[in-house]
Amino acid sequence: MLEGQGSWVGPFIDGVGIFGTVVFAISGALAAGRYRMDPIGFMVLGTVTAIGGGTIRDLLLGQPVTWIVNPGVLGLTVIVSLVTYFFIPGRTLRWKALTWSDALGLAAFTVAGAEAARAAGAGWVIVVAMAMISAVGGGVLRDLLSNQLPFVLRGELYASTSLAGAAAFVGLQALGVGTPLSMLAGFVVTLALRGSAIVYRLELGAPGEWLRFARHAAEEANPGEPPTS
Repeated sequence: MLEGQGSWVGPFIDGVGIFGTVVFAISGALAAGRYRMDPIGFMVLGTVTAIGGGTIRDLLLGQPVTWIVNPGVLGLTVIVSLVTYFFIPGRTLRWKALTWSDALGLAAFTVAGAEAARAAGAGWVIVVAMAMISAVGGGVLRDLLSNQLPFVLRGELYASTSLAGAAAFVGLQALGVGTPLSMLAGFVVTLALRGSAIVYRLELGAPGEWLRFARHAAEEANPGEPPTS
């Protein structure tokens, strides 16, 4: 529980972390499903996705690693991964579920990572950096292990949405807004931006392009052909 704040604030922060862990474990397990991995593969990818970013953050901040202090987190990722294995949806639904569960995890871990860094006494610049590392670290490990180019390197609005959400958290904290509202705002900003990128297929373009619609770019490159994703 955080001193000077309501008794519900601590559980709220823990709840955001648990939510992020669950949805990131699902996204990792769904990635395993794309490659028809066995249950061990599901558990490995689900667990790495869920705890990877937070582990890197804790090590960089010199804090105890969360899942070592609380092994229940590790057990939760294994259970969620196995549940996903037994109830995995069809191919099209699986890709959509992977994309959106990853977006939810990105938003949750952005604000959870920002709050963890703030609570550790880090400055605002480090808070933003740790928020992004928490949010994208597990997904990067997931994509590398499943032989995919990580989202963060594909030109998609991904890490930038986490930075925006972390900036919203930091800005509101600097204005004296309470932690829960700051976290909620950061979550909404991250999810809204990432969700818009998914729906409208927005990408950060090559030099000189800045921002582009991936659907339009694909249609220009292959006129008359449907988009591939």
